[in-house]
This record gives sequence, C-alpha cells and structure tokens, in this order.
Amino acid sequence: MKHKTKIQLLPFEVEMICDTDIILTKNAIMQKLKMFLEEIQLQQKKIIEKNIAGFPEEVLKTSPKVSRGENYKGLPWLVLDYPRHFEPGNIFAIRTMFWWGKFFSITLHLSGRYKELLVSKIIKNKSRLAKNDYYICISKNEWEHNFDADNYKKVSDLSGKEFEEISGKKIFLKLAKKFSLNKTAEIESAICSSYEVLVKLIF
Repeated sequence: MKHKTKIQLLPFEVEMICDTDIILTKNAIMQKLKMFLEEIQLQQKKIIEKNIAGFPEEVLKTSPKVSRGENYKGLPWLVLDYPRHFEPGNIFAIRTMFWWGKFFSITLHLSGRYKELLVSKIIKNKSRLAKNDYYICISKNEWEHNFDADNYKKVSDLSGKEFEEISGKKIFLKLAKKFSLNKTAEIESAICSSYEVLVKLIF
C-alpha cells in the first residue's frame, strides 16, 4: 500500500490560503506601483532631454521598459530601466527598482566601454556621491541588487584611494542609492532628484 502524502499546514497558513483578499490586494498594489514607475519615467525623460547632448546615441535608442517578477530572493519586484543599453560586455543603464518589503532603489550600471568612458568623472565626483548617500558595488556579481555589506559599501565610508580602486578594478561599475518604503509621499521627488544627480554627474 502506497503512503499518501498529507498537506501539512499550520493554522495561520490555512487561514491565508482561504483568504483571496491577500493576493488580490497584493496584485492591486503591484499595478499601482507599475503605474508609479511609468510616471517616474516621464519625469526621468525630462531630465534626459535637458542633458541629451552628453549621451551616446545608441543608449537612447531602446525604449524604456518596466519589468515585473515574483521571485527575486523569494519576493516580488518591479524594475524600470531608462536609459537602457544591454549588450554583452557593454552595459549602460539607470535602473529604478521596487523590491517588496525591502526598498526602492536607483542604480547606475556601467560596464565595458561605458565604464571606461565615465569612470574618471565618477572618481572625480566622489564627494558629491558621498554627500548624496550613494553606495558602490564591491561584489563580483553585477546582478545582485541587495545592499548587504558584501555587495555594497557606502561611498562616504571610503577614502578617495579606496573609492578609486573599487571603481577601477572591475569590468563593471555600479552606484546605487536606496529609499525607505515607509516614505511613499516623498519617494517620487527623492528618486527624481537622485536620478538628476547621476545624470549631471556623468555628463
């Protein structure tokens, strides 16, 4: 006789699977956040238009994109990439991210020729990045987005020499800033002002 597998759920888990409002509310929130990122993109476009002369032509050819997923380290996420140019070994992107339960963030992601083009300007602007609470990626994995100590270091905690070494030693360079989920009323202006800092810093 074959053993029959039993579903073993705790009482609160049974309560959750019986409650459709949990998933419907979560889906409604994600849709609102998608629309929010689309509005953010319109503000970002205005910033780009004021500084368009500095951007490599190919970087602005690809349309903005909002992507959505359900399982980055087990949690839902939304990402806006604008501008975005992803080519093997040569990346230029400014990414605005929402990660459920964690944060909003904005990230400048450069690799290959774009990193080489802009790294000297970034190094010269270390103090400005520090003043604006930016972090720099120190890990070998350019697709990690968490702000754990093994992935990012705060620019203000680094000496000029340390910052220059981190900026120059890898084929990619990522600068990022995170925003608390508890301050939703201020998040649009905070993201847009930080986006403008990045754009003016590199061009």
